[in-house]
Amino acid sequence: MKPFLFTLLFVSAVNFGVQAQNNNLKMNQLQVIGSHNSYRHAIETDLYNTIQARDTSRSLKGLQYTHISITDQLNKGLRNLEIDIFADAKGGKYAHPRGLDIAKSEEAYDPEGLMKKPGFKVFHMPDIDFRTSCYTFEICLQELKKWSDANPNHVPVFITLEPKDGDANFFGTKPEDFTAAVFDEMDKVIRKKLGKDKLITPDMVRGKYKTLEEAVLHNNWPTLKEAKGRFLFILDNNGAKRDLYALNHPSLKGRAVFINAEPGKPEAATLFRNNSEDPQIEDLVKKGYLIRTRADSDTKEARANDYSHFEAAKKSGAQIITTDYYLPSTFFNSPYQIKYDDGSYVRNNPVTGK
Repeated sequence: MKPFLFTLLFVSAVNFGVQAQNNNLKMNQLQVIGSHNSYRHAIETDLYNTIQARDTSRSLKGLQYTHISITDQLNKGLRNLEIDIFADAKGGKYAHPRGLDIAKSEEAYDPEGLMKKPGFKVFHMPDIDFRTSCYTFEICLQELKKWSDANPNHVPVFITLEPKDGDANFFGTKPEDFTAAVFDEMDKVIRKKLGKDKLITPDMVRGKYKTLEEAVLHNNWPTLKEAKGRFLFILDNNGAKRDLYALNHPSLKGRAVFINAEPGKPEAATLFRNNSEDPQIEDLVKKGYLIRTRADSDTKEARANDYSHFEAAKKSGAQIITTDYYLPSTFFNSPYQIKYDDGSYVRNNPVTGK
């Protein structure tokens, strides 16, 4: 047998074996690395400097990061993304960020007028931190579906979804409030743009069990074979918005998105523990919950080249580890980069995937 053909057959056999093994795992037996504010492009230089000069009491260093496109992140191997959404029922509420009036713009903003149309918008902060790789939620979802259709056997991708509202900023811009009706519309958009066959929902995980938490504690998560080619959304909110989303949906019946419900609640399945050194994470993982934690935040670890939180996150078994630095910084000199030892962003969970 020719050496090249032998090598090809050998690699194919190994890949087949890995795939077969992975198919028998439950999806919560993975550990993936993903990005924080995945859509975000950095604040442009003139605007950043102008804001910092006007308010020297606060540092904007924590905002000095940027991302490649969502498709490029997925192609690189990341399997968690974070998307912030703002409601905009009439359209145009965020079409002209006020920051464009106080500093010279380096590039055109929304040249196609997408922000003028009704629908959920995607960015970090009104008027200031508005640069994004996908202006609308629908565009983000279309990008996810296009990539998934081209890669139908991908392991499940976890999407942390943060609905944003709140008080007016110093420019006077007040985000539209999330109401029960707005959340219903959010679910509708997710289902319409991705399709039922692309989602892992609370109903799927709950199955025959009385509550979602009961199903989770009995490890009723889908296998990788069942979950391949799909997305699982988690609402990144505590308190009022989280409770409003679950209202009249016991165990999230009929909902498209999981929530950050505390253990003991019928809706408990996916939990946020952003401090990777939290000693409870490993126990929660062993019980069956799906945990998101962080390797870094506010550029601090990257500037110090400090991997301690990443090492703690890996060891904890938290299934989702987020970072701003799957690539090294382009804003300051640091080799800090988050990935597994083999250069990948997905591996068997060290606590439950052995």
